[in-house]
Amino acid sequence: MTYNASTPSEYINAVDEGRREAFSKLRDTISENIPADFQEQMCYNMISYVVPHELYPPGYHVDPKVPLGLVAIAAQKNFIALYHMGVYTMPELLDWFVREYPKHCKGKLDMGKSCIRFKKPEEIPYALIAQLMQKVSVDDWVECYESNIKR
Repeated sequence: MTYNASTPSEYINAVDEGRREAFSKLRDTISENIPADFQEQMCYNMISYVVPHELYPPGYHVDPKVPLGLVAIAAQKNFIALYHMGVYTMPELLDWFVREYPKHCKGKLDMGKSCIRFKKPEEIPYALIAQLMQKVSVDDWVECYESNIKR
């Protein structure tokens, strides 16, 4: 789903009532655990956590006006999505996450390349998400991005 929100608070207020509390808690978990140099903002109609241009002036190679993003969250029609580019580009981080997930959740991991889908809001593994957020610094992400993605 696409929400026409210009701020994270507007986005959360637009999320359906049945998932709003879980979505808000996911945002809080990310905000409280992602390294402080990442900045929360709206990007691509999602709540995103980016490397600000002050720290990485080149920005995202596809559109340099857009800061380099690491994490985004969105309330889709049938699930809450967590997009983490580090999981997509850092094999050791993906391996760690896949290995740890069953320790926190009973259900099967529902995941694409960078998208982790939570169909049941009550089963979001907040403690695991907190750990995931702490694993990638701005410097780690910029180094990975420049060596693996940027062309």
